[in-house]
Amino acid sequence: MTNLNQEQYDLAIADWTNCRVNYSTVQKLISTTQIFQISAAQVDQIKKVNNYKEFCAKIGVYSDQIVLILVGLDENGKEILSGDYPCSALETLKGELTLVEQREYTVINNAVLSSDLRKVDSDSDMYFPVSNKPVMEQDKALEAIERWRDEGMTWFYRECSEFRGNGVFQQFYVPSLNLTPHEPGKVLDHFVCSFGLKFSDVYQKMLVTLIFISFYDDLLENGSGSTPISSNTYDWSQPCPPICRV
Repeated sequence: MTNLNQEQYDLAIADWTNCRVNYSTVQKLISTTQIFQISAAQVDQIKKVNNYKEFCAKIGVYSDQIVLILVGLDENGKEILSGDYPCSALETLKGELTLVEQREYTVINNAVLSSDLRKVDSDSDMYFPVSNKPVMEQDKALEAIERWRDEGMTWFYRECSEFRGNGVFQQFYVPSLNLTPHEPGKVLDHFVCSFGLKFSDVYQKMLVTLIFISFYDDLLENGSGSTPISSNTYDWSQPCPPICRV
């Protein structure tokens, strides 16, 4: 989808604000089995203008389709009115979606020999990795995506019928690190972006999140998920509402 200009952007945001309070309208617009695709060119565009630790992914309605709109933030976390907004329409996934996760384990074997070289003791320990990257465990990503697929419309129904849509997301704040996947030497091709549904201990309710799944040129060329990368799945986004701190 082509970028939105300022007028199209404003209308798209206003349309979703109106639509999100009406369950029957939401039902027509959203399928819980569809995804967004964000190209490397769109990522580069936002990286050039974004000056904050987070960027904004807004939801809009354009040409009767749900769209994800990428918006840069200035150094104070305020929205940059660029007049040129990369966006992606909610669409059916073409082909399969591969989530990749690699973990490394260290096994240490200890053997003790006596002074006459007899084995007197031995043990083996496995040390599990401690991740220093804010990446999501694959099982949790799958659970959130599957829960969205199975329960997403039920979530909308409750939000619209009981809370008049006031708790339905309008935008997501995503750390800017998400724009630069931690895979040195690999060329980003695109992101597949899926909604997910998970329970928040803080808010004591189910919240919707955006899950980013990155794909690289070499990963696509060999046609499999065998390329050794630590993880291609990221879940750092915070929905607003209720998390509207920027």
